[in-house]
Amino acid sequence: MDNQDTYSVFVRKSAVSDVKELSNFLAESLDMSFDFIYNRLTTTKSSEVTIKKQVPKSNIEKLIKGNYSGVYFSRDNSRTYPYNEFLTSVLGFTSTDGKGQSGLELYYDKYLSGVDGEILYETDIVGVEIGNSPSYIPAVNGLNLQLTIDFDVQMLCEKAMSDAMEIHQAKRAQMIVIDPSTGAIRGLCNKPSYNLNEIPRDNLDLLNSLSRNSLVSDVYEPGSTFKILTTAANIEEYLKGNKKAYSPNHIFSSSRYRYISGQKVKCWNNHQNGKHSNLDIQGGLNNSCNPIFVDMAMALGKDILYEYINAFNYGSVTGLDFSGESQGMILPKSSVLDVDLARIAFGQTIAVTGVQLAAATSAAINGGVYFTPRLVEKIYDKNGIVAKTFEPVKKRRVISEKASSIINQMLEGVVSDGSGKQAYIEGYRVAGKTGTAQKYQDGHIAAGKYVSSFVGYFPANAPKYLALVIIDEPVGQYYGSTVAAPFAKTVFEGIILTKGLKPLG
Repeated sequence: MDNQDTYSVFVRKSAVSDVKELSNFLAESLDMSFDFIYNRLTTTKSSEVTIKKQVPKSNIEKLIKGNYSGVYFSRDNSRTYPYNEFLTSVLGFTSTDGKGQSGLELYYDKYLSGVDGEILYETDIVGVEIGNSPSYIPAVNGLNLQLTIDFDVQMLCEKAMSDAMEIHQAKRAQMIVIDPSTGAIRGLCNKPSYNLNEIPRDNLDLLNSLSRNSLVSDVYEPGSTFKILTTAANIEEYLKGNKKAYSPNHIFSSSRYRYISGQKVKCWNNHQNGKHSNLDIQGGLNNSCNPIFVDMAMALGKDILYEYINAFNYGSVTGLDFSGESQGMILPKSSVLDVDLARIAFGQTIAVTGVQLAAATSAAINGGVYFTPRLVEKIYDKNGIVAKTFEPVKKRRVISEKASSIINQMLEGVVSDGSGKQAYIEGYRVAGKTGTAQKYQDGHIAAGKYVSSFVGYFPANAPKYLALVIIDEPVGQYYGSTVAAPFAKTVFEGIILTKGLKPLG
């Protein structure tokens, strides 16, 4: 993004001797309608009339040559976007007055907007001009933002999500890439979007839909990607010596069903192919076997599981430097029934934002520390003088380093031997978890509508890139393992290539 020098053109009506002649001149110089300008100058009650904003310098040169009395101009600047449809939902857009309306333009408007210039006139007590010429107070440039976004990573995300939209004919495709060790967001993409140089201001519904940063503002049922939290809670409690928690080596019942308060809670798999028999926690993650996570949640109980839900910041905004962040949807603990707890364990009966899940997963696998996600590194002026810097913010420790290490090993197994195989990259220790969730409409399951997702990262032993891919309503295939995981792999391979990362020895 850059600024282009443009200007606003004003007319002081009291200084105009021939309105028709001036209207003709302005219409020709500014490529405008004579009727529009003439009506503005003859019907507007204010003494000073704005004729046009964001006028290029070439047109202003024509006004200067005309030397008409009463015509003034001031610099207002215009945003230009050399990459068109790039980082659209993050950057946001401004009004025609340069006021931030969405995205970072809105959140950091007080730094970006600068100070408008002013034209001052000397008048008598009733407002009649008595000076020969006005005085001009020049505008003050706004400051600049240096984002945490990595250009190469963002380009990879944009391409991957455009491909996902086309291949799966999806309603929406989203991706966020974050550095788990700092909370810095390296890429964030929502598709469909629009060209920032061609903002559809004449269709507000379309503009609101396309400019919405759904990864921050909208919620969805995470499905099996949420099993990372249930696993983290169980492993941490086991390491603490909680007798209710399961050992990583415990073999769970191979029954497809768990009966909770008289209700049947089942696995997505029919358990007839033998893959869900004699499973421990690793096997439960590899095969995404719902009953195993139900067992862990019911053993820990509501109070303990909710301690971890809160510690991982679900149900609260992450603190991302972005307007309109949702806090997600979590049932109050006091109203949670056993059957609710059972379903929360595998990512149902709970709704989260994409940025929440990315930040929470980062905390589970980075050694156990929750970092506040962020989009801006620093604010500086045109001379490079830094006005403000943003360092990584450690919010809290959520689990121990040992528990985090165990979870890493398990999630690496999901990619090497389990449902996440389509994200596997030889030599780079990719880890992750797939997710598939049915969508609801008017309180009922919407037939044939799914959210397919995958959260993955590498290298598993020292995570630097974590990616969450969410494909909303893919047509045809809908499992996260086949729909979402391949796009994480594509982006990871692109990062490896562009950064020149070598395989681990």
